[in-house]
Amino acid sequence: MNLHLSIAPLVSLIAGILILVVPRLLNYIVAIYLIIIGLIGILGAGGIYMH
Repeated sequence: MNLHLSIAPLVSLIAGILILVVPRLLNYIVAIYLIIIGLIGILGAGGIYMH
């Protein structure tokens, strides 16, 4: 069984849930999300492959 997890949608989901739960954290969550997505793009780590 092959399981393919993509990092960007997972981070987006967690960020969205946190924004719904604690709206005051919006600025921090957006900033951290953009930094993580930028690092993923630069490093080319688009996904994690689990076998």
